[in-house]
Amino acid sequence: MALGQASEALHRDDDRLEPDWVFWVDEREISIMTGRCCTELGRPLRAVPVLEAVLADFDDTHGRDKALYLTWLASSYLQAHEVEHAAATLAQAHSLAAGVASARPTARITRIAAKLSRYQHVPQVAAALEQIAT
Repeated sequence: MALGQASEALHRDDDRLEPDWVFWVDEREISIMTGRCCTELGRPLRAVPVLEAVLADFDDTHGRDKALYLTWLASSYLQAHEVEHAAATLAQAHSLAAGVASARPTARITRIAAKLSRYQHVPQVAAALEQIAT
């Protein structure tokens, strides 16, 4: 509901004062927030398509943000028991996070890798976890 209201506010064409957040929030950011919320609410079937769509056009030059957002996609895949997708996505997040000076993506990658480790018998998961560990 709140994310829908935020989206509506972006497209409002009136003389009301704009809230401060309209200068950094756009439709892409609202989509990311929607996917993240669905992930945190344990709704991977809603989160995955939203996050996949928005991240498909998200440039790798925004490494910190893309790495961070990929961790929510990896988490949603894991919730949906798509462990190979979760592993590949988490490995991609790790590669992007390696070049940035931010602890937040690394912390999320570590937490999700710990959850993913119960599937280390799956070859793709084992390979991703090995990449993340180095």
